[in-house]
Formats: sequence, C-alpha cells, structure tokens
Amino acid sequence: MTVIRQQDFIDSVADALQFISYYHPSDFVSAMADAYHREASPAAKDAMAQILTNSRMCAEGHRPICQDTGIVVAFVKVGMSVRWEATLDVAGMVNEGVRRAYLDPDNKLRASIVSDPAGKRTNTGDNTPAVVHVELVQGDRVEVSIAAKGGGSENKAVLEMLNPGDDIVEWVMQRVEGMGAGWCPPGMLGIGVGGTAEKAALLAKEALMQPLDMHELKARGPQNRLEALRVELYDKINALGIGAQGLGGLTTVMDVKILDYPTHAASKPIAIIPNCAATRHIHFELNGEGRAEFSPPKISDYPDVQWQPSAEARRVNLNGVTREQIAQWQPGETILLSGKLLTGRDAAHKRIADMLRRGEKLPDGVDFTNRFIYYVGPVDPVRDEVVGPAGPTTATRMDGFTEMMLAQTGLMGMVGKAERGEAAITSIKNHGAVYLIAVGGAAYLVSKAIRHARVVAFADLGMEAIYEFDVEDMPVTVAVDSRGRSVHDIGPGEWRKRIGVIPLKVVS
Repeated sequence: MTVIRQQDFIDSVADALQFISYYHPSDFVSAMADAYHREASPAAKDAMAQILTNSRMCAEGHRPICQDTGIVVAFVKVGMSVRWEATLDVAGMVNEGVRRAYLDPDNKLRASIVSDPAGKRTNTGDNTPAVVHVELVQGDRVEVSIAAKGGGSENKAVLEMLNPGDDIVEWVMQRVEGMGAGWCPPGMLGIGVGGTAEKAALLAKEALMQPLDMHELKARGPQNRLEALRVELYDKINALGIGAQGLGGLTTVMDVKILDYPTHAASKPIAIIPNCAATRHIHFELNGEGRAEFSPPKISDYPDVQWQPSAEARRVNLNGVTREQIAQWQPGETILLSGKLLTGRDAAHKRIADMLRRGEKLPDGVDFTNRFIYYVGPVDPVRDEVVGPAGPTTATRMDGFTEMMLAQTGLMGMVGKAERGEAAITSIKNHGAVYLIAVGGAAYLVSKAIRHARVVAFADLGMEAIYEFDVEDMPVTVAVDSRGRSVHDIGPGEWRKRIGVIPLKVVS
C-alpha cells in the first residue's frame, strides 16, 4: 500500500505553485513563438514580443509572469489504495501548500483572495483558500493538476444551458466576440459540453490543463467529432481578427480544448473558460517516494525574442504633459511614459467615490489634476526591487467610476488593459482625456520601467492601495484617443477584413 506523507504533499503543492509562477509551460512558449513569427499585425507582434521577452525574464529572475498570481485551482485524484500519513484533509494540505508558496520571501506572490465576497471582501493575506476538487479513483497514486488562474480571464467565463438543437459553433463565436480583450489574448479556450451546469464548467476548467497541440492536430487531421469541432472553432475564432491584446491580428487563440460528458435528453449545458497569456498550470504525481520534482526548462529553448521599444515611439513626460499634447495622440500609437504616475483599481476607486460623495478631501498625495492613473495591483518587491511585477488590470471594471474621475478629480488619462465600454469612451471624449493600455502578461518587463514606488494612500487595501510610481520609458499603446476613437474597434475590424473569412459582424 502506498503511503503519502502530509509534508511531501504540502511541499509538492508549494513547489509547483512557485514553479508555475515564473515558468510558462514549454508548449505555451512554443505556440506563442510560432504565433509571433506568423503575425502580420505590427501592434500585435509588438505585444507578443513583450510577452515572450517577459516570459524569458521571469524564467531567469524567478519572478511572477503576471502581477495577478491567480486563484489556485487543484484537481486531486486519490488512488483508492493510497493510505495517508496526515492530520489535515486534502483541502487543508492544498491550502497549506498555497500559504507557503505565496508567502515565500524569495518570490512572494500577490495575495488576491478576499473572504466575505458579498460583503466586506477582506483580503485573506495568503491567497487561501484554494478551490479544490477531489476524486477517488482506482490505483495507488495521487495525481494533482494545479493552476493559478488570473482574475481577468476567469471573469470572462460563460455558462449557458442551450437547447439540444442549438449550434455550438454559432454560440461560441458570439460569446468569444463578446469577451473582447479582457482575458488577455492570445491564449487558449477551455470548453465543456454536457453533464449538468456545474459539470460543464468543471469540464471547461479541466480542459485548460491539457497541452497545446493544435498544430499537430491540424497536421494529422481530426479523427473524431470533438477534434473537428476544435479545428473549426480555432480557425473561425482567429478569423475574428481580435488578435493579441485585442489590437487586431492573426492569432487570438493558440488552441481550443473541448471535453464532453453525457447529458439529459432535454439539455445541452456548455461553458467557456479562457486562459490568458499568463497561462500557469502543471501536473504531478506522488507515489510515496517523497515530494514531486519539477525540471525547469532550458533558457536556451526560449525563442530569441528581445523586445525593444520602437524608434518611432513617442516619448512623454508625465510631469508636464498637457491636454493639447494628448489631443495629438492617435489610436494604436506607441507611447513611452516617464515621470510620476498614480495607481488605483477597484477598491481604491470605490473609496474615492465614497469620499467625494461625502464631500471629503482626498488624502494628501492624491491629486489627480492633469495626471494619469495606472490600474494595477503590484506584487510586493523582493531583494533590490522597488516594486514587484506590475502589469495592468482590466480597465472595464473601472468604467463605472470613469465619469466621476474625469469630471471631479481633474484626471487626464488612464492606463490599463483591454477595451472600455461605451459610457467610459463617451466620458473620455467629452473630457478630452485619453486611455492607454500596457500589455497584459508582461508584468515583470513593465516593472523594470518603474524606478521608484511608494504608497501614498489606503495602505490597508494591500495591493489595491494607491501608489505613486516614478516611471521611465514605460511602454503603452493609445487605446482610446481624446476624440473617442478606440483601437479595439479599429484594429480587429481591419484585421477581420484582411483575413476575409467571416462577415464583419457575427452578432446581431
């Protein structure tokens, strides 16, 4: 009988989470490199170059690929012949591994989990609890598939109960177009079909644990209905022209994975869960002979892609930029920001709104007049860092605060990722403001442009506190200009037209 010791299990979980925080799966790196070399859109190619450069930097520096180090999801298959030498249950052991991984002083990961989700939403401080699924299976081993799932891509998950006769391809195409860029493409889609509502969602999440093999599948040809469906969806989704970061291009998905399960005759449950450009997952097995071991990839196996800013990029001094100057910026233009940049995201915006509603002054050091705000929740620094990885968060979550910020604080510009909603774009246009995007999935690279960082307000919010960054040549792209023109409309529309496979609109 195989005996699994508690400490081996905990250590394996902790090691796995540290490992995936800075090593992309090798199949992901290979697929991204292939997409980069095929890409014809300059903006998308630049974004992919940043992602690939960031991936290599993280592998070398052992720092997180993305500032959003995710919510931990573990699928644990326990052999029925296994005996545990443990005082904790399986979920308790997973959570102890999470706690140790996320508080590791050599590579501290961002704690993003909040308790009382419908109320106070208080950060737990160590990223626990994880979401744990345990299954008893035949055998004498314990198999673990574990992932750290970013909130931006998880928030784009969709579940629906279709009628038996509804077309899966048509439904998926409509939903993917509606996802926009908030899930940080290019990545992969997990799709679950069948079972019940919760089973379809679990199938979609499990599908994301599978290796990327679309090029091999297309080379040999599909051999069953699900493989044919994967190929059809892969081709049609990429024909939407959404592209890397939603900038327009040839590659939106690098693979589509589908798992199915028998269902009720009256039902067709289906779920989509996307995985972003910060894909983090790994599989390991325990057989009673100690903790799992993980072999790092060779740095020489990474593609030779070294991102550098374009010589044509516009350099901007944030300490003196004017509204007249930002009125000259064009959608899709590359900007290099230098100077002082305030930060703030969901919780900080809510607190600012409450203070303004009560007629209170904002805290000392928080003056947005003619300044820019960066939607970010950075990782804590280690060693000689001034700040840890600090990539953008999804800007659409701040849309409800945009009019308030532009009308009442004097804010001139915003930096985040993904598209803005119609109301936010109208506010940007009406106030002559501008919205810029940094590349999601390039957090460590972006952090190298931050020369100094200090918390200026709301320190109790942890990673959601307001910081002031001093940045030098921080790379961003004009996403919405002062006239309300959005690159997330212009870019995908142009590339869908160039690809020419499907009409310009697939949603009525």
